[in-house]
Amino acid sequence: MSLDTYRLLGRSGLRISPLALGTATFGNEWGWGSAPDDARRLFEIYVERGGNFIDTAASYGGSEELLGELVHDRRESLVLATKYSTLRTPGDPNSGGSHRKNLFASVENSLRRLGTDHVDLLYVHVWDVLTPFEEVLRGLDDLVRQGKVLYVGMSNTPAWEISRMQAVADLRGWSPLVALQIEYSLINRGAERDLIPMARNLGLGMSPYSPLGGGVLSGKYSAPESEPGSNRRSFNEGLGMVTSRTLGIADVVREVASEVDRTPAQVALAWNLRRPGVTAPVVGARTPEQLLGNLAALEVELTDEQTTRLDDVSAIDLGYPHDLLTGDHIRAVMSGGLTIESR
Repeated sequence: MSLDTYRLLGRSGLRISPLALGTATFGNEWGWGSAPDDARRLFEIYVERGGNFIDTAASYGGSEELLGELVHDRRESLVLATKYSTLRTPGDPNSGGSHRKNLFASVENSLRRLGTDHVDLLYVHVWDVLTPFEEVLRGLDDLVRQGKVLYVGMSNTPAWEISRMQAVADLRGWSPLVALQIEYSLINRGAERDLIPMARNLGLGMSPYSPLGGGVLSGKYSAPESEPGSNRRSFNEGLGMVTSRTLGIADVVREVASEVDRTPAQVALAWNLRRPGVTAPVVGARTPEQLLGNLAALEVELTDEQTTRLDDVSAIDLGYPHDLLTGDHIRAVMSGGLTIESR
């Protein structure tokens, strides 16, 4: 597999690379990003190897402005994805949320920063419990009809909300949802309960973010005292990513990496790339060496036994009703214990 081994995005005909270039690290606003010259080199490495799927957001600091400069000469060959809904102006309640006013203002700002007349994919970044879902759907459809947005998707939204939106979009002839961005990695497989089965059934291509678990799976936090006081570690600890459980999963990733002569990050990405329904994990980097290492995950081959070990150490309890429906008792009362395969 390589960056120019393109995949279709969900129920669309859009061709995208199997790894998306995440640009949250483009800029120094977070305290751990890349300076403009470094960001340019990361961009060049990615596109020179056939990569075409670039991921940003209205809330990623100066990322959109930097991208606008970088994509200018090759805009049509790239698939630009951005997101809206998070607060843009402190003190202005209408500069955040999924409602129509913020949707149109945010997209216009993104178009200006990116220096383009359209974005290829627009995600609702975070679900807004206050805005009616019909308002969101109709606003997205209007932007598609205007040609300012080509495809639409969802991120950080409950599965039942997305499934309802997809059903209404289909019934009313509005633009369907084609993409889903979720947090998904060996240390966070919660999306397997509902979001991933929903996406596979409704035709949403999945682009997981944080496939390395905030760096935990790369091995950088192999000991509790590693990187004391670092901005990134403190950030990830606050998100609950650095725990005894996640460090234990990272240990198994490191064992498998040693067996295949690869880095832990490459093994974690290779596992993610091959999960059912995953189209293009989002990879970020601060240095060319980090990006080249991540891209090399496309070349990693894992045995069935190694994959099973990774699956087992990171497995989660799916909970009710999933555990009930797959239990021996239910199989007995539904089919008399007979084995019935779904093709």
